[in-house]
Amino acid sequence: MVSTATVADLLRYMDYSLQAPSKQIEGKQHPDRDAQFRYIHDQSRAFIAAHQPVISVDTKKKELVGNHRNGGAEYQPQGEPERVDVHDFPDPEVPKAIPYGVYDLAANEAWVSVGDDHDTAAFAVATVRRWLVTMGLDAYPDARQLMITADAGGSNSYRSKLWKVELARLAADTGIDITVLHYPPGTSKWNKIEHRLFSQSTMNWRGRPLISHDVVVSLIAGTTTRTGLTVKAGRDHGYYPTGIKIPDKQLRALPLKPHDWHGQWNYTLTAN
Repeated sequence: MVSTATVADLLRYMDYSLQAPSKQIEGKQHPDRDAQFRYIHDQSRAFIAAHQPVISVDTKKKELVGNHRNGGAEYQPQGEPERVDVHDFPDPEVPKAIPYGVYDLAANEAWVSVGDDHDTAAFAVATVRRWLVTMGLDAYPDARQLMITADAGGSNSYRSKLWKVELARLAADTGIDITVLHYPPGTSKWNKIEHRLFSQSTMNWRGRPLISHDVVVSLIAGTTTRTGLTVKAGRDHGYYPTGIKIPDKQLRALPLKPHDWHGQWNYTLTAN
């Protein structure tokens, strides 16, 4: 019988090593995938050149709240690791934290709402509204247009009727036309918010138990980078029920203008 050590030596001799699976295969690609990327890039440049805000939005994965082990390691006194629960059983009395983020591409600033109900389109647009009130209107006092880049799925899906209804309401309330450009299906990793905000906030709380929603808010707000990222965060105690149905008649009545290029992905909701 050959020992495991011998097998390991033989594998290393043949240039094998222990490697985790790498997420690189995106599956079947839409034929206009790269062209949509270019369209988003060109539109972003045009908005920024006109001093109009361009934001990237998405939901970070739900986080288990409690004295549970969090991935990564943090410096602690020798022999005094952070003590957490042995089992990561969710407490039915403590809902998970749902962080939804808004990242301002030009200003390198972000707002994150931490909810505890449901990740719905209403919650997503409420977060965009809160960014506008908290940060956006101060940074862009003369804004007449807002561009949003979003994934193709989730609470901000291009298929979501509620997403469009809530955005139309926001446009009417603010007097700002809202243009939405979605990344093609299966390409969410290219959304700017993923690597400019969420990856950084995850690093900031590595090795720290997320014992409460307020701790989640505090750790997200404490995220900084060498490029000068500024993050503000706050709790969202709102109730966002699921299963809301939007009649086709209501959708058709919206001031929604599909773009000539892939109107299902690219559209503008006017303020009037």
